[in-house]
Amino acid sequence: MSDTLFVSVVVPVRNEAKFIRHTLCSLINQQYASDRSEILVVDGRSTDSTREIVKEFAKHDSNVRLLDNPKQWSSAARNIGIREARGDVVVIVDGHCDIPTDTYLANLAHAFEKSNAGIVGRPQTLNVEHASPLQQAIAIARASRLGHHPDSFIYSSESQFVPASSVGTAYRREVFDRIGMFDESFDACEDVELNTRADNAGEKCYFTETVGIRYYPRASLRALFRQMKRYGRGRVRLARKHSGTASWKSFAPALFVAGLLLGPVSLILPSFFFYAYLVAVLTYVLVVAMTSVMLTLTSGVPSHLWRLPAVFVTVHFGAGWGLLTELIFGKSKPIKT
Repeated sequence: MSDTLFVSVVVPVRNEAKFIRHTLCSLINQQYASDRSEILVVDGRSTDSTREIVKEFAKHDSNVRLLDNPKQWSSAARNIGIREARGDVVVIVDGHCDIPTDTYLANLAHAFEKSNAGIVGRPQTLNVEHASPLQQAIAIARASRLGHHPDSFIYSSESQFVPASSVGTAYRREVFDRIGMFDESFDACEDVELNTRADNAGEKCYFTETVGIRYYPRASLRALFRQMKRYGRGRVRLARKHSGTASWKSFAPALFVAGLLLGPVSLILPSFFFYAYLVAVLTYVLVVAMTSVMLTLTSGVPSHLWRLPAVFVTVHFGAGWGLLTELIFGKSKPIKT
């Protein structure tokens, strides 16, 4: 594996004091030439001890730099990091992830050289050590076809060329010259939006499990709901800007929530509508129950049987609520870069 490529790691953070120390240790201890890499932590005005922790690392390691992000959003942080980066390659690593190998940067450089692609994509699983039972259930649910967008490759394990839209996280510098930077009007799905532009421009994306990382699942159903709501709103904004991304798969959660909210109206309509609503609800309950049973049996953890249905409902309702609120109360005109 080669270490000739200079790799810039951009880490957008805000209030990540709980995780940033572990993430930085994983990056600093990489088996990669220290003069061919750098770590740029871009902080969105954290109100916890994130900045102090990063400053302490920077004091002892010249490869670590702390940059300020007054706009706070991750999209702005990514752009700040890219503009400051010196690397041939820029990779985005969030502050709350686990890098399972000390050859991550070497594997990344090798993937670029092997594929000659402009973008490299990675698996992003939610399986981390010391996860709570609920976090384990969230990880299992999100990895299933019922728990994430069916067109996504982020839970795949096969190296291949794929559309960048769902997996692109590392870029040759010249890609940004060709397609532009992250759209700072997005506070969610900014990565999907950039990668959609990359796909439209014909950029090649190579997906490989050798650069996979693990994310920490949300610690509560409330936090999971907020996360999915943001994703839902981001999907609508994405569709406004790139109409080709709109599909029934993306908007199915909105139909789910709208159906639940409008269901009682069927009581005052002809009986056909009530029975249609009842069949739809029972079908959903049956699918969630069967999927939960199968995943529980596979995991070997009996208590997941009651956690998984709650997780699935939270995922679907959160995404659907975000989609609906953005459709109704969001901007009516396409978002411009």
